[in-house]
Amino acid sequence: MSGAKLFTLGIEEEFQLIDPETRDLRSHVQQLLESGRDVLKDQLKAELHQSVIEVGTNICADIHEARREVVRLRSQLARIVRQSGLTIAAAGTHPFARWQDQLITPHPRYEEIIEDLQQVARANLIFGLHVHVGIEDRETAIHIMNAARYFLPHIFALSTNSPFWEGRNTGFKSYRSKVFDRFPRTGIPDHFVSVSEYDNYVKLLIKTKCIDNAKRIWWDIRMHPFFNTLEFRICDVPMSVEETLTLAALCQAVTAKLYKLIKKNLGFRLYRRLLISENKWRAARYGIGGKLIDFGKQEEVDCETLIHELLEFIDDVADELGIRGQLAYVGEILRHGTGADRQIAVWNETQDIKKVVDHIVDETHRGLDLDQVDRNDG
Repeated sequence: MSGAKLFTLGIEEEFQLIDPETRDLRSHVQQLLESGRDVLKDQLKAELHQSVIEVGTNICADIHEARREVVRLRSQLARIVRQSGLTIAAAGTHPFARWQDQLITPHPRYEEIIEDLQQVARANLIFGLHVHVGIEDRETAIHIMNAARYFLPHIFALSTNSPFWEGRNTGFKSYRSKVFDRFPRTGIPDHFVSVSEYDNYVKLLIKTKCIDNAKRIWWDIRMHPFFNTLEFRICDVPMSVEETLTLAALCQAVTAKLYKLIKKNLGFRLYRRLLISENKWRAARYGIGGKLIDFGKQEEVDCETLIHELLEFIDDVADELGIRGQLAYVGEILRHGTGADRQIAVWNETQDIKKVVDHIVDETHRGLDLDQVDRNDG
């Protein structure tokens, strides 16, 4: 992704490694890395816990290329995992697994994080979606980041997919976000008046040994420290390919629209982190079924209404980016609910937490080339 250009896409998805018999997590990533490297090479990555595996696309010129990459990676990962007698699932948290039972991946970086953050790190058993949008000029990127913060709760609400934690319905549509809030340098960032102010902030943290590099800044949106991208990190990993691509299209469109405004010397009002964080809280708690604050009107508004306003805001870049068809899927999410809504519906119907896992697994594989997966297995 280091050669990312304007509005290219890179998508990273974190998956659960599931034992089909118990439906619990299995700490198995080390073995999968050995068997999967020949196929997926450096697109396959371990994470802090050995029951988590991440795949990341190559740089994609547009959403159509991103679709091919996401489907290919999920399909190939499903094959590799199935050969080990496991399956994959995409949700922000596992419905009943205990973090205490998970093995930590042996790697110096993860060992440093555990040493630094202790139980906060060990308990961070969560699964996210990261979307990189290519921006070559860092000064422009910092101003886009400032403005894009306002839309993060809208996008986040559509991604909510983690209502359960250790077998309990938490009452949140995204409990993943509450687990991650325990980490330092997370959440909605402050705004920066210039890239030099941001760089000075990073230098201060490094000088005072808070961090060793900017990768340990885990905000909901950040300028990537090594790639020329703006990275949206707020989303739960969604169950389906269509949801992943829709969220990626939204991130790309917000970036492109704000870029267009900046290049025309048109501003977008910047709101304080404290206010935006109120909307993030509401999105985590209620998902698309709640209300967000319309800061201009200074009143509560249905989240769905503000999502439609977001779609209107980005409408003039939809055709330029070739994403109008993908953005139409937002309507499907609003009609049928987010992953969290669908998990809760299965639970309410069955009162069986393992049935919830089965549902997540089924939706994770929907739209994949499963015939190809089966042929390869045979």
